[in-house]
Amino acid sequence: MRLSGRLVTGRKTISDSGFNERAQQLLKVLVERYIREGEPVGSRTLARDSGMDLSPATIRNIMSDLEEMGLVASPHTSAGRVPTVSGYRLFIDSLLTVKPLDSREVRELRKQLFKDDDPKGLVESASKLLSSFTLMAGLVMVPKRKHVAFRQIEFLPLTGKRVLTILITREGEVHNRVITTRRQYSPSELEQAANLLNENYAGAGLEEMHQKLVSEMDRNRDDMNRIMRRALEMAEQVISPKYDNDFVVAGQTNLMNFDELSEMNRMRKLFDSFNEKHELLHLLDESMQAKGVQIFIGEESGYQPLDHCSLVTAPYEIDNRVAGVLGVIGPTRMAYDRVISIVDVTAKLLGAALKKP
Repeated sequence: MRLSGRLVTGRKTISDSGFNERAQQLLKVLVERYIREGEPVGSRTLARDSGMDLSPATIRNIMSDLEEMGLVASPHTSAGRVPTVSGYRLFIDSLLTVKPLDSREVRELRKQLFKDDDPKGLVESASKLLSSFTLMAGLVMVPKRKHVAFRQIEFLPLTGKRVLTILITREGEVHNRVITTRRQYSPSELEQAANLLNENYAGAGLEEMHQKLVSEMDRNRDDMNRIMRRALEMAEQVISPKYDNDFVVAGQTNLMNFDELSEMNRMRKLFDSFNEKHELLHLLDESMQAKGVQIFIGEESGYQPLDHCSLVTAPYEIDNRVAGVLGVIGPTRMAYDRVISIVDVTAKLLGAALKKP
């Protein structure tokens, strides 16, 4: 299994003499203990759990070295230490042993995924399975499609400058989206704009339509007639190569069971991110370029609501083409050895289920 991620270095590098085999073992024990218990780990606990014949003074010195390297930190309320993002990263990249799922769990995943023939149902099932197997939040990107043809578009006025857009594909799928226009349009103006798009672009693939719209707007912006410009500006908000990029999430409320995520303001920002989706979709898009499992720990994601979370993702393929990404969001002290296997296996099974005849 291939893992990829981002390494954040501390003040002292891990190649320094202070980071020897004993330090690695103590860091491994500390991280594993903290993941299980969620409490700062003291020197006495490390001495007992490590099985190494080291004096308390020696352990304290090693912990000081690890702290100087930026791999552990000392909370103000405790004499023990906790892993930092850099500590987790080193643990995952160098010290972690991934536990394969047992055959019973793999059979259960396969059974649940392969019982649904509908792609949307498969995506929803996968997100629920990721959540139930990890007791965290599972999310699955809706598969990207190679070619989706546009059949009809309709604009309906809402309050103010908001417009409900209804887009129907040639396959009969209906997509609704609320857009905000530069000014308020009357129902007759919106009808004119929709008629113009339907007359000129019906039957075109959405990516092709997007390219034509951008080209037309760039070429004719100065002299384009008023109705055409209005229609293209509204369509540009709706139709893009990623119009169908979305993800399904399940088990968000599981995250409330972790003390480090349960603070109200922190939880609100996290739940807002699930609803707004934009930044999470950016991370999932980025993960589509990775080979195998990718892990974002805390602030490595670059997205503030996930500063106290880890995101473990893996791309899934249909006919040897990456079609989407799935993953798990949980606290940074998640059981990576198990979560990585669950995400990796689910990605492979979902790809197989989506391409079955």
